[in-house]
Amino acid sequence: MNLMVQLFLSFLQIGLFSIGGGYAAIPLIQSQAVDIHGWLTTSQFMDLATIAEMTPGPIAVNSATFVGLKIAGLPGAIVATAGCILPSLIIVSFLAYLYRRYCQISLMQSILGSLRPAVVALIGAAGLNMFLQIAFSGSGIGSIQVQNISWIGIALFAGAMYALRKLKWNPILTMVLCGACNLLLGTVLVL
Repeated sequence: MNLMVQLFLSFLQIGLFSIGGGYAAIPLIQSQAVDIHGWLTTSQFMDLATIAEMTPGPIAVNSATFVGLKIAGLPGAIVATAGCILPSLIIVSFLAYLYRRYCQISLMQSILGSLRPAVVALIGAAGLNMFLQIAFSGSGIGSIQVQNISWIGIALFAGAMYALRKLKWNPILTMVLCGACNLLLGTVLVL
């Protein structure tokens, strides 16, 4: 199958099935880009997730643009991004019409309320997978090896969580400090 068609269909699936968007799309992107097609390594995917979070815009769209650009240049970025946003465009337009027409019905409120647990579960799975990537030096959920524990990664993760949740630090400042600490500690431990 043509690479452009594969990019479009892969990100069409991500756009279609990442209900809730944002962090819920990360496991789907990893499945398509790393596991199924091998377009990215696990390390490259972690870089992608970091870059997609730091740049303005939705994570799935930023990821689609990044993967498309890496795999097939500017045309690939356009095709992957279009595939990612097309389902949302169609579904949101349809749902907006339905919501305007039927928003008073309690069944509509029940349907929307039942989607929340699924979105929370997808976000939790993405967070757990990212933590395992950090804690076990690039091993995903299926390939944890105890001898590869990254104590620096775990300490930086715990410190970042504390700084963000308890001290209410700015997320960008926290990421920059974690990156600087990791670079510094990595350099010191190598010497």
